[in-house]
Amino acid sequence: MPLVNGTAQADTLDAVDYDPIDHLNALFSHPSTLPAVSNVSASIQQHQDGLDSDISSLITAQTTSDGDSVRRIQDAKSELAELFAKIEGVRERALQTERTITEMTADIKRLDSTKRNLTLSMTALKRLQMLTTAYEQLRGLIQSKQYRECAHLLQAVMQLMAHFKSYRSIDQIAALSRNVADLQRELLEQICEDFEITFARAEVQQKRGMLSEACQVMDALGDHARSRLITWYCNTQLREYRQVFRGNDEAGSLDNITRRYSWFNRMLKMYDTEHAVLFPPHWRVIEMLANSFCESTRDDYRSILQKSMRRADGQPPDVNLLLSCLQETLDFEHSLEKRFSSGESRSSMDTVTSSADERRQGFSQAISEAFEPYLSIWVESQDKQLATLIPKYRQQPIRSAEEEFHPQLVIPSSTELFHQYRVTLAQCAKLSTGGRLLELSHTFGKYLDTYSQQVLSYFLADKTGGPSIEDAIIILNTADYCYQTTNQLEEKIKARIDEELREKVDMQSQADSFLGVASAAVKALVTKAEAECAPAWREMRSVSWSKMDSVGDQSSYVSYLLQRVNERSKEILRYLHKQQYARAYCDNLVDGLTNTYITNIVAVRPVSETAAEQLLLDSYVLKKGLSELATLNSEPGTPLNQSFVKRVTQSMAKLDPILKTLQVRSSPSEGLVQAYLIHIRDRSEANFRKMLELKGIVRKDQVHLVELFNAHKSSPTNENLQASNSLIASLQLTAQTSAATGGLAALKDSAVAHSTPSLPARFDPTNFGTALMNAARDAGDRFGSPNLGAGSGANTNNVVSRATSPPADDGITNGDGQEKGAASLNENLKNFGNFFRRDTGGLAQGFPKFSVPFGRRDGASGPAEQKP
Repeated sequence: MPLVNGTAQADTLDAVDYDPIDHLNALFSHPSTLPAVSNVSASIQQHQDGLDSDISSLITAQTTSDGDSVRRIQDAKSELAELFAKIEGVRERALQTERTITEMTADIKRLDSTKRNLTLSMTALKRLQMLTTAYEQLRGLIQSKQYRECAHLLQAVMQLMAHFKSYRSIDQIAALSRNVADLQRELLEQICEDFEITFARAEVQQKRGMLSEACQVMDALGDHARSRLITWYCNTQLREYRQVFRGNDEAGSLDNITRRYSWFNRMLKMYDTEHAVLFPPHWRVIEMLANSFCESTRDDYRSILQKSMRRADGQPPDVNLLLSCLQETLDFEHSLEKRFSSGESRSSMDTVTSSADERRQGFSQAISEAFEPYLSIWVESQDKQLATLIPKYRQQPIRSAEEEFHPQLVIPSSTELFHQYRVTLAQCAKLSTGGRLLELSHTFGKYLDTYSQQVLSYFLADKTGGPSIEDAIIILNTADYCYQTTNQLEEKIKARIDEELREKVDMQSQADSFLGVASAAVKALVTKAEAECAPAWREMRSVSWSKMDSVGDQSSYVSYLLQRVNERSKEILRYLHKQQYARAYCDNLVDGLTNTYITNIVAVRPVSETAAEQLLLDSYVLKKGLSELATLNSEPGTPLNQSFVKRVTQSMAKLDPILKTLQVRSSPSEGLVQAYLIHIRDRSEANFRKMLELKGIVRKDQVHLVELFNAHKSSPTNENLQASNSLIASLQLTAQTSAATGGLAALKDSAVAHSTPSLPARFDPTNFGTALMNAARDAGDRFGSPNLGAGSGANTNNVVSRATSPPADDGITNGDGQEKGAASLNENLKNFGNFFRRDTGGLAQGFPKFSVPFGRRDGASGPAEQKP
């Protein structure tokens, strides 16, 4: 055992990285350890002796173990040799057994093959004997015309011949096959001759049994034989019809169309009584006969109509006669459809054997198809008929005097118009599902535009001061009903028209026109509420805002304004049964009041800093009051509509930059300029001058402020400012004295002068038609701000300076010569409707699924009610 500084280290010599030098240095690291050299040497010698002893014992044990392993390996080799010998013996015995079994079964296989060949030969010989016998018997039966037995025997012969298809290389089988084919042709010709002779001699009743049995033979001969007989029968029965109605101009004219159908009805009766027993029911001979009649008649009509369109006098055919013939044709087709409704399909004689999906289904348009190219005349007649309805609808009152008003009432003429559309569409769909139906859809769209322009828009602008609230509600309901039903009409036409024309059916412009009328009706209701606010605005303008020296509670005009708005809005919202229209009313009323508030701020300038603070307080009170508009008629405790509150906040936020800028004193100048850049946030010198004028700063004092503004706006910190604030740019400041000297009329003119695309003037009730057109033209500006002069009795003939008068009633025509004014109004309504549809506050949520069925009429009076 080694010692380190006198301490034993047992594992030092056994280390893997053992180094004797390091070991010695560790043992004798100090001179004081030298006396232990003898002990260390003895310990190392002892360890070495122990290792030698261990090595010797391990070598001895390993030698003994190797001897045992060699013996076991030798024993295993001898056992494997014995095993391989046994396997080879088993393999030899297996091969011997296989050879023995093969020799034993070879004879059995030969016997089985011989037996199979004998069986097939006997079966073939037996069938050949049966075929030969049946062939001889069939020849005898054909000579005696025993067709019932021939039918059964012929089926057997044809089945037996099918077994010998693979033996036709044998001369005898080939000759027999030709004989059978010749016999089939002979039988076919004989039966056809029997039918021809029997019908020629009028001996059908006497020989109907034989002919019925002959049809069984034709069934056995196959489809081609059956088709030939049916074709002959149809041509024979229709020979007289074709001679009479094609060879005689008088008999073949449209005037005698009834005679054609009467003739065929007699043919049907004769078939039922005399010929139905001849043919098997599954042949559907009468249906083939009817189809042949329809095809022949359709070709005749095409020729007749072509001649009538090329008349020497150049006149088109009589529309009444054409429609009468068409109606009779439709009735006849319907009778055929009803008679053969249980059938699977109708096939022409050229496609009797074609696949089912190639066949023309039913008898719909079997004959009336010939009229389709000339149905434009019918469409024109519908155009003229609809043209007569519009003036009548315009003369009718919005509601009859004895009819009680309710919030879901619509104008009766709207339901009458769509009922007429429904009847006309159903009739046209029977006549044509192609180009004529597309033409009719265009006619429908034309008179939907006319109805929105000349009826609904006329009712909105008909009365001085605009329509009453009840009338505006009815017009709104009617426009909404027409909008929904127009979309339904478009879907119905698309469902019936041919697929390749489906994309050309588009009535969205008409739907947008009705939506534009609905938006104008909502605007009319907003105007009614705005008119109630005129006294409150007059009270606001009577305050001396330039001399106000202290801020108090809310101004009295705010309470009065909210009171009048709430009273009128409660009444109006009670009638608006659809949430999207109620929301649109509230949104646009808030916008209108906000714009009017800004207009009045301009009108009462100059505004002192204290007045601006008071106006800002009033605006907060007004905003809080207007936030309750959407829930005026709700149950007490109903929480506010948060989306509407957000909308009110956004609209009223237009006031904050102006009033907060006006709150800042002009001295020091730096503060006013910085306030403008922070709140107004633009770089426009013109806008800055407007704000200075609103504060009442005279022009000579503006020079220094403008220079300071130009210096600040050019600094790097203000380089991201917008070029111009649109709200401030829209303010058109006029002489201050106009409000003081002109009274309400001057204020009205001032409000109009201030109107811009961002702050348009509101419609004046006395000139609502003009205002409606301008509202449609400026659809992107929402609904505009109210006019300050509403209800004041002032002259308002030039309320909207850009207005153009709507076209006169008699200036709007229904044909291609439609006046530009009507087309312009229609386009404006479409644009207005598109804007109203995407208005986030009004109709952003979209319309619900249609609740009023297309063409619905409610009772004898005509009006249809909408369900929310």
